[in-house]
Amino acid sequence: MPTVRPKNRPYHHGSLPQALLQAAEVVLVRDGLPGLTLRAIAREAGVSHTAPRHHFQDLVGVCSELAAVGYRRLAATMAEHAARERRPSWRRRAVGRGYVVFAADNPGLFRLMSRVELLDLARPALVDAIRLATRQLAAVYGRRVAADDPLAGTTGEQAIAMTATWGYVHGLAMLLLEQRLGVLARASGVFADARALVLATIDRTQLRPGAGPPRRRRAGHTARGGR
Repeated sequence: MPTVRPKNRPYHHGSLPQALLQAAEVVLVRDGLPGLTLRAIAREAGVSHTAPRHHFQDLVGVCSELAAVGYRRLAATMAEHAARERRPSWRRRAVGRGYVVFAADNPGLFRLMSRVELLDLARPALVDAIRLATRQLAAVYGRRVAADDPLAGTTGEQAIAMTATWGYVHGLAMLLLEQRLGVLARASGVFADARALVLATIDRTQLRPGAGPPRRRRAGHTARGGR
């Protein structure tokens, strides 16, 4: 859980926005999204109730900056996992593991990052952070990614492969966070918990670039290739 500067110590000029974001994450972890208000953040940080509005304008501003923290943390987690592997197929699975590990370790933040109605998607910090996380996903498909636009030059097949990978690991992450897999994990007698089951599932899945649609059989031919 993030720490916040003790309430009886003054803030150095310029450090208050960071302290408010740390306080916002504390409130998010403790009280969930319903409890994340400007007053709760200010109370947690031990500052005037007007301080969050002064630095972030409104709750959307706070949520957007906090989501940016999440995307940067997600990118770092995926990169850390990918760096351990050499083969492209292993790196792709490692990125998937990193995605799920981040979600499991930061459930409140992960959910906030998916709540687009609470975010200003044009906010520069959030734009840059999403771009950073996108680069981690794009790079494992052997693409040269530009710092300013990691998706530039993406082919249709690459878009399909990246969407499939993202959808797959995001779905697993949500099943894990919603505690939908515990019974299955225990019933197997193999996995210690749902997290172990999800990570094993990723390790045994081929996350690879698409090879295109299946070839159609010629009319009049059987499945064995004869008439």
